[in-house]
Order: sequence, then structure tokens, then C-alpha cells
Amino acid sequence: MKAAIRPQSSMSRRSGSLIPDKFRLFLFASPFLVLILLFSYFPLYGWLYSFYNYRPGFPLSETPFVGLQWFKAIFSNPTQTQEVMRVMRNTLAMSTLGILTSVFPVIFAIMLTEIRTTWYKKTVQVLTTLPNFISWVLVYSIAFMMFSVDSGVVNKWMIALGFQEMGVNYLAQDDHTWLAMTLWGLWKGLGWGAIMYIAAISSIDQEQYDAAKVDGAGRFRMIWHITVPGLMPTYFVLLLLSIANFINNGMEQFFVFQNAINKDHIEVLDLYVYNTGMLGFNFSFATAISMLKSIISIVLLFFANQLSKIVRGESII
Repeated sequence: MKAAIRPQSSMSRRSGSLIPDKFRLFLFASPFLVLILLFSYFPLYGWLYSFYNYRPGFPLSETPFVGLQWFKAIFSNPTQTQEVMRVMRNTLAMSTLGILTSVFPVIFAIMLTEIRTTWYKKTVQVLTTLPNFISWVLVYSIAFMMFSVDSGVVNKWMIALGFQEMGVNYLAQDDHTWLAMTLWGLWKGLGWGAIMYIAAISSIDQEQYDAAKVDGAGRFRMIWHITVPGLMPTYFVLLLLSIANFINNGMEQFFVFQNAINKDHIEVLDLYVYNTGMLGFNFSFATAISMLKSIISIVLLFFANQLSKIVRGESII
């Protein structure tokens, strides 16, 4: 009887629902919780393979249990340790370059919002956002058309201008692999990354610009004293999330651009796991490496969270 006369919350009364608000919110979130459990937590079952000497074609029940053998192999075998360190060096180098170039979408967003001609502004925004929707396979096709030895546009121009006597295979060079991969990634994600900053700029109070104009401030002063401070909260949140994903480079870009010549500098951790597991058929060792990567990512996430508390006074988790 007591439950029957319990007063409902204002939202429940307004909606006429008999379900309390807190349970309704839980029901709203339930589909997403199910998706996370299915696609993020259920695959963790595969970590079991790192404790077995798994061979493709045999069920796990018929596979010998080896405990921590594959984890010990990472550090006990000097050759293997050297390989892992090489991959970690590539991963950290490209992630660092990615963070250093994260200011370019901010600069691009500011420049784009300063364009007064609407049609030109929209055209530039569309053209710079489109590469984000192109797959890395197609990006490599574009790179091949530009830099191929026989029919590449760049080689033809360089020969015509007299800078080189014959075609050069730029895609098969290892001198500037880290920089080249960073530039390709920047080209692909520049317009897409600027969208969030453009939204942040549009949310800045227009009265601040009007007051600055009355005080005689020019466009550069308004950008420096109003736009840039207004973008800083958004930039720091995205920066902290990038730090948490510091060793998660993905593998698609590096997989399509890798070849025998640039392998030493292009093989990041995700690509190394794929090559070891799918091409080298050493699934157990690849799983052990992937587990270590997940543990390091969790540590970095808490580091970024603590850094957010120190810098902004707010945590992200």
C-alpha cells in the first residue's frame, strides 16, 4: 500500500509513465550497454589464447597450456625484445607527431571562420572534409598516381623542371616514413577535425566580438584574445583523449603503405600484432602483445585523467 501512494517524480507525472525516472534512464542506456558488452568486453575472451600454444585448426581444449611463456618471451629473447622496442619506437614517434600536428585543425578552423565569402567558405570546408570519408586503400591509390615511377605526376614535374633525371620511387623510400605518414593522416583528417572547433567558435558569445570592435580591436586581436581562449577547453579535452589513445595508431594506413623497404619505420604496434598473428600464424604471441598494449592504454588513460584534474580541475572519467 505504501508503494502505491509513493509520489512519482515530476518527469514521470508529466509523461504519465509508471516507471520511475532512474529506471527509465537505465532503459534508455540499455541498448548501448548491450552493444558495449558484445563488441568491447565479450571479445576479451580471446585473451585466453595468449596462455596457450594455439595452432590454427585445433580447438583450444586440445591446445597445450603454456602459462606466461609468451609474455616472458617478449623480454627473455633479446631479438624479440629488440623487435618490440623497434615497433614501440615507431608507435611513439608517430603518436607524438600526431599530437604535435593536432594544432593544425584549430588553426584551419579559425582561418575558415574568418572567410567572409560564404560560397568559398563552404566549398573549402566540403573539399577538406571529403578525404575523411575516403578509405586508406583509395588514399594509397591517389598516392600511387602522384608518386609512381613511370606515370606519377610528381616525377613528371620533377623531370620536366630539371630537378631529377629519372623517376624516383618515393613510396619505396624509408628516409622520411614517419613524416610522410603524419602528413597523409593530416591531409585526410584536417577538415573533419576542424568541424568540432568550428562548432566551438560558433558557440562563443558574439557580444564579446562586438565589444572588442567598439574598443578598436582588429581581427587578429579578436582571434588572439577571444577565439583562441574560447577554443582552449575543447582543444584540451581532445588532447587528453589523444594521450589516452597514444599507442592506438590503428593499422589500415600503415598496412596499405608498408613495403619491404619502409617496414623498419612504418610497422606500428597494431600492424605488428596483425603481421605476427595473421601472417606469421603466431596467434598466441600476437595476443600477448595486444594484451600488453591494452594495459599500457589503460595506464595512459588514468594518466590523462589525472593530468586533466591538475590542468583543468575536471576529470574525464
